[in-house]
Amino acid sequence: MMNLLKISLFSLILISLISCGGFEKVDLRKTPVNMQERAKKNVEEGQGTSIQSMIKRRGGTNYEFSTSNPLWRASLEILDFIPMTTVDYSGGMIISDWYTDNNKNNESIKISIRFLSNEVRSDSLKIIVHKKTCQANLNCRISLLNNSKIGLELQGTIIRKAALFEKESKKKKKK
Repeated sequence: MMNLLKISLFSLILISLISCGGFEKVDLRKTPVNMQERAKKNVEEGQGTSIQSMIKRRGGTNYEFSTSNPLWRASLEILDFIPMTTVDYSGGMIISDWYTDNNKNNESIKISIRFLSNEVRSDSLKIIVHKKTCQANLNCRISLLNNSKIGLELQGTIIRKAALFEKESKKKKKK
């Protein structure tokens, strides 16, 4: 029993050393002795980063927030009456929950909007509308409404609203 414990402990230590590169030979002639030179070499080889290189890159980053995207804002404002299941700006997707109008209790719709671009154009959005029709015994049928009137009207309304938001933001930038 004791030998089995020693062998397993030795194997564990051996595996951990091998996985860490413990047996890899390092040529000290090629590795700088000075810490700053070694750090610079690692950054050049892509093995690390330095604070100075992060500071130098600071100005080139372009951040875009959801409040600055007119399509996103218009979509949320128009669909504010429907409960949402997924609202993911970084993934570019809005998915509503099933929505039932008070007039038709056995029918409900679900709307998915995918943002293909940040430009205010009709091909920047992909709107998918699903319709669920349920019978009295809770036997439901879900169908995809391709090029439906709801989807086309929704797309047109979102584009018009986004164009207004974009026009307002351009006026603010001019002032």
